[in-house]
Amino acid sequence: MAWYATGNRDDALEVVQETMLNLVQRYRQRGPEEWPPLFHRILQSRIRDWHRRERVRSAFRYLFRRSGQEGEAEEDPLTGLPADAACEPPQQLGGEQLRLAISQAVRELPLRQQQAFLLRAWEGLDTAATAQAMGCSEGSVKTHYSRAQQAMREKLRGFRDE
Repeated sequence: MAWYATGNRDDALEVVQETMLNLVQRYRQRGPEEWPPLFHRILQSRIRDWHRRERVRSAFRYLFRRSGQEGEAEEDPLTGLPADAACEPPQQLGGEQLRLAISQAVRELPLRQQQAFLLRAWEGLDTAATAQAMGCSEGSVKTHYSRAQQAMREKLRGFRDE
């Protein structure tokens, strides 16, 4: 879930690590049956925090790039080059393409829809546990989950038709 939210493995691992530390520090006295919803609630909070920090970092990056001297290139010229296809292993057809399409579709969902979708469909939480993890009402969970399902159907329509 953190990887989908951040799009970066290292950032995702950091978010999960912060979540686990917070869970242990604050809730170690609670029973194991209470840990999953608490973990998801903390994880969603850490993901929101990560998004807030990224907005600030992006603004600073933009300002520093804009304030560079005239003779300097604004961005690394190598970033625009296409990746060398010969270095990548060939992808399997069908299942691999569908997996990549699903992964991309989940990453493109708005954050709250992404959270509701992953908690309900991937983690298998019920509406009440998802609402507790997301810190919202059950009605909001139902709305976000329904919209996420509709968006996923639209984005994956080509795979269903084939």
